[in-house]
Amino acid sequence: MPGDPARARANVARKPPQQGQGDTRIHVTYRNLLELQYQARQLSFLPRQPSQSVLNGRHGSRIRGRGLDFEELRNYLQGDDIRSIDWKVTARTGEPHVRVMTEERDRPALVVVDQRMTMYFGSRLNMKSVTAAEAAALAAFRILDQGDRIGGIVFGDQHLADFKPRRSRAALHRFLMALARANSLLSADAPDVEPVELSRVLKMVLGIAPRNHLIIVLSDFDTLGDGAELIVSGLARHNDLVLCPVTDPFADEIPERTRLFVSNGDLQADIDAGDTKVRARLASFAQGRMAEVMHWQKQFGVSVIPLTAAEATASQLAMLTGVKRR
Repeated sequence: MPGDPARARANVARKPPQQGQGDTRIHVTYRNLLELQYQARQLSFLPRQPSQSVLNGRHGSRIRGRGLDFEELRNYLQGDDIRSIDWKVTARTGEPHVRVMTEERDRPALVVVDQRMTMYFGSRLNMKSVTAAEAAALAAFRILDQGDRIGGIVFGDQHLADFKPRRSRAALHRFLMALARANSLLSADAPDVEPVELSRVLKMVLGIAPRNHLIIVLSDFDTLGDGAELIVSGLARHNDLVLCPVTDPFADEIPERTRLFVSNGDLQADIDAGDTKVRARLASFAQGRMAEVMHWQKQFGVSVIPLTAAEATASQLAMLTGVKRR
């Protein structure tokens, strides 16, 4: 993506893409995303999580919930929690004072969706780009239904669309239109361009959501770029950060005696995946991305929801968030 990604936005949000008869495992449509709102009702992104949810604190990650707003400073009254005493004001005035805080009425959320060419791959059910788009729609519908504001960033290698968090179904639909449009641009015939670094997009997120946001990032975490770990650390320090690495099982289960023909549109490479060393390198490359994300979970306490393009998106999210299916 040449130049600043904020200045390279495509007109992806003006109208929904044409509704064709294509395979929705390869490309999603605006209508497909709208239909997911009914399946989203079983999910939860609130602080109180089911015991089996990967977002539950017992599983090494958690959602902290809405922040606190300062309401007033007043004299201490019998029965007040001594932990709310403002010791500086108390020392200055000579009388005990407490800070009264109230929970924020809502918590803005930002859903960041990767639609780069590295996501345009799938070996069993969906393209990774489709799984990411469906998960983004499911999360967005549920967050809005919980009463929180919802916004997002949809980015590819040559386009970006961002939406400030709003408590508006019309705004949510514009986000879904942009998502469907970005997904429709992915093609084997797409021009060969330098992939945009994920760190550049995350730096934008840091500017939009400096604190007290729920941030969900759906990506294969390819081409992280310089400073990605530092940015993730900053986002996790003041926000609820949920990373959703989207993978495909092909790299881990490459059939023996397989030859891969890889092309960037101009040059083509013949890879003998039957070679043990080659297979090991391919698997190591794919596992390295997940290892980086899991390191961030351990280092910064971020929540991780791993998704695979080999299974239905809604059922995966339901299982990972501890929903008991009927």
